[in-house]
Amino acid sequence: MVMAMVWLASASAAGITANDALQDMRSLRSSGCVGHAGTHVPLRASSALNAAATQWSRGTQLKSAIDRSGYRENQSAALHVSGPTQALEPALSQRLCAALTDPSMIDSGIFAQGSDTWIIVAAPFAGPAPAAAGNVALEVLRLVNAARAQPQRCGSSSMPAARPLQLAPLLSDAARAHAEDMLRYGYFEHTGHDGTSPADRVAATGYHYRIVGENLASGPESPQEAVRGWIASPPHCQNLMDPRFEELGVAFAATRSGEPRIYWVQVFASQR
Repeated sequence: MVMAMVWLASASAAGITANDALQDMRSLRSSGCVGHAGTHVPLRASSALNAAATQWSRGTQLKSAIDRSGYRENQSAALHVSGPTQALEPALSQRLCAALTDPSMIDSGIFAQGSDTWIIVAAPFAGPAPAAAGNVALEVLRLVNAARAQPQRCGSSSMPAARPLQLAPLLSDAARAHAEDMLRYGYFEHTGHDGTSPADRVAATGYHYRIVGENLASGPESPQEAVRGWIASPPHCQNLMDPRFEELGVAFAATRSGEPRIYWVQVFASQR
């Protein structure tokens, strides 16, 4: 979260309106500013962020104001401008340009009163819904198999192409149990809060394994982002490309309210 304040004064000038601010923000977003190229991704007006900007104007800390509004952010930037209408665009260009031209920052909130304007720009948390779990697992499988179809450089190791994996429901059960456990108890480790290992969790499903591996991720909001991260990390990439694995389980678990948190689990295995 980034916050800035600009103070400019003019005794005779009229105050800025919320509509003035939104139009200036959209104009800079499209055209670019201060070394940042513009983007054509629309900037939306968010009623929740409008409420957060109002609370911020009344002295509530910015993060608390956003949390209380119910808006679930990945990141945000904010600006308080005090001064006339003509002061707004230069202040936005100088202090909020990076956020305004960031395609992920798609929501805005504004509160204007007299010569003061409070502005918030934010990127929403957009993790998949629980109902999408099946499609998400299939997409992870597709992306993993596309990676395995080609040789990969995993850090200092050159990994040859490997056979495609099959999705295994029991392995997905083991993955889901661990993802939900990490979410419930607030940790990020291969060892469960009860001391269980990946192999323990796989065995508990009734899957008779010969070899087991596990990849974790915290933060990605899509299968594409999760798999890209695993491929970019040498040990995770080596698991993903290991030719000894024949089956895959996939799961994620995310908070549905409050602070956004999401955990991803891949379980690799071959049966005995």
